[in-house]
Amino acid sequence: MVVKHEIKSQLAKLLATEDLIVEHKVVETAQFNVHTRVLILPKWDRASNNVYDALVAHEVGHALYTPDREWFKELQIPPNFVNIVEDVRIEKLMKRRYAGLAKCFYTGYNELNDQDFFDIDGKDLTEFNIADRVNLYFKVGAWNDISFSDTETPIVRLIENAETFDDTLSAAEALYNLCKEELENKQKEEVEVELDSGMDLEGGGNIPDDTGDDSDFTVPESNGNAPMEGGSGGDADNIGMDDSGSSLDEPEVETASSLEEALKDLTNTQNNLENIYIELPKLNLKKIIISNEIIHKNLNLSWVDQQHDWEKMLNDRNFPAGDLYEEIDQEFIKFRRNAQKEVNYLVKEFECKKAASSYARATTARTGVLDTAKLHSYKYSEDIFKKVTTLADGKNHGLVFVLDWSGSMCEVMLDTIKQLYNLLWFCKKVNIPFEVYAFTNEHPPVEDTIHRMSYEKKEGLALVPECFSMMNLFTSKTRSKDLENQMKSIFRLTCAFNRSHYTAYHVPIGMGLSGTPLNESLITLHQILPQFKNENNVEKVQCVILTDGESAPLMYSKEFQRNPDDEPWMGSNYVSDKCVLRNRKTGHTYSCEGLGRWADVTDLLLKDLRQTFLTINFIGIRVLTNRDAGQFIRGYAGYEGDGYEKIMKRWKKERSFTIKNSGYHSYFGLSANALANEDEFEVQEDATKAQIKRAFVKSLRTKKMNKKILGEFVELVV
Repeated sequence: MVVKHEIKSQLAKLLATEDLIVEHKVVETAQFNVHTRVLILPKWDRASNNVYDALVAHEVGHALYTPDREWFKELQIPPNFVNIVEDVRIEKLMKRRYAGLAKCFYTGYNELNDQDFFDIDGKDLTEFNIADRVNLYFKVGAWNDISFSDTETPIVRLIENAETFDDTLSAAEALYNLCKEELENKQKEEVEVELDSGMDLEGGGNIPDDTGDDSDFTVPESNGNAPMEGGSGGDADNIGMDDSGSSLDEPEVETASSLEEALKDLTNTQNNLENIYIELPKLNLKKIIISNEIIHKNLNLSWVDQQHDWEKMLNDRNFPAGDLYEEIDQEFIKFRRNAQKEVNYLVKEFECKKAASSYARATTARTGVLDTAKLHSYKYSEDIFKKVTTLADGKNHGLVFVLDWSGSMCEVMLDTIKQLYNLLWFCKKVNIPFEVYAFTNEHPPVEDTIHRMSYEKKEGLALVPECFSMMNLFTSKTRSKDLENQMKSIFRLTCAFNRSHYTAYHVPIGMGLSGTPLNESLITLHQILPQFKNENNVEKVQCVILTDGESAPLMYSKEFQRNPDDEPWMGSNYVSDKCVLRNRKTGHTYSCEGLGRWADVTDLLLKDLRQTFLTINFIGIRVLTNRDAGQFIRGYAGYEGDGYEKIMKRWKKERSFTIKNSGYHSYFGLSANALANEDEFEVQEDATKAQIKRAFVKSLRTKKMNKKILGEFVELVV
């Protein structure tokens, strides 16, 4: 049986009604640190759900009700006696707090009893001491006949009625004293039996003292924490000595020890897959984001310098002066003109769907004013009053785009930028605020951000390297004219990346394509999205991520020490299947166990974002070539089955598809060719009828495809 440890962690947090830090580790017993509020649970992989839930509820009971108190300095009795009484108290309080736990404990202990975890099968329970019978009575008494004498019953009632930890200590002390008294009486009876049988004591035999004096009892040295986990404690064998130096028999709680040992078998200690808990750092965005102003200031300076060098080269060779960027800029102008069809289509779809959504939420009420057109029906209908329809207010929208600025995008960057521009022009026309960021680890540090550190490195924090940046390429805060110039500038860049375009100019320093720190960009969204929402006062935000591949592996900070005498140093490790992503704000954890692809870590980060920002849609747009499509689809739909065949059929027919089982709300797979807006019906003057037909069909197919893609996007936005 596979146990979902993150689910059990959530159960513990819900029961505790606080932001407990719950960690599942390969340990034999549960541990709880009262100061740090960290509850460490064993990985009871061999336990059933019923047993697991009962054990979790039990440990949460200790976390809630057992105080951090050095009781052993007040009371010198073996810990097991305090544990079994405290178990009764905390489970009673947990069942009182959560009525449903009564069944949980009942079924859990029933299974433990059936599997003989208390080691009582075939044994005479009347022979057990009172401490063992008390332990059995309150845990598995429903399935075993356990009786108490008139002397013992008051102690049982005292334990049953314990409400505070002081009550626990009083009851535990009474239980221990009675148990010790019974043991000494039993030992005395055994000696008397031996004497009656004719045992020769002339050789110097000793009869144990029956005074019951506890003054010789000593408690072993402790680190300051009394064991309270799982109703088990330390070994109480031969703790005290009498005046003559002979050992005194101390009462034991054998059933508690048996349970403790049996519970160890529920944990696969041979499994060395120790959980490593990772949290996301809170970043200083000022050291991460390269502002829109700085980006385009540097770009413009570079374009001016390159134009100057170009003119100087032409002049030196006696060529007429020319514009270095004329051809590319003309291509941008042509694209902008052709793109207006798609933009207008987007605007129309958005307004229609927005109006439909508003009417769907409309309310109608009677005004109290008679409708003269309905007066004739007053004898058989009460609906003779005028009505007024109130339309629901539309929500303010906002869009945040994250663009992949990696080297693998060079072949598809131009088509991706074209699609992005369609969406930006759409946002401008319908007054939707937006921000566009491109993630990179190639942009050089600027101004005072040299050796920039956006957060303090600590062990267990996801690593965001100093070289990582988010370039703010576009923002709706820019004036329309300046925005057009910025879009033209980035268009120049993307043409320089594309091998099908020859450009005499080069890519400015710091704007070249880099690796793929997609995961790091998702971490920054935890600060970017709330900031964007507050600054623009929007109610509904969409986050669109445009990429062509998986992220580079995510790393986390880890402290290393080569030798015991050496100073520790902060290094890093890759996130692996041993790791568990933890979000203290939402209380959710996400296990990396069983993850086989780099993309799986990205999906976990996206799921964490969705749990953190419940009102924000996360939309992925994956730009695919024909050779990449099959592998990408198999990653989410498997290699066989109806899901794979269905998606592949749609891909072959429409060159697009939608994935619903990823970390995104919707993950669009789009052909790189489909993103291009080359839908003009153009043929040569001497074209044949067949060539004209093919060109016409192709233009219609492209238009249909683009409209379908854009329509699905608008549906998500509205």
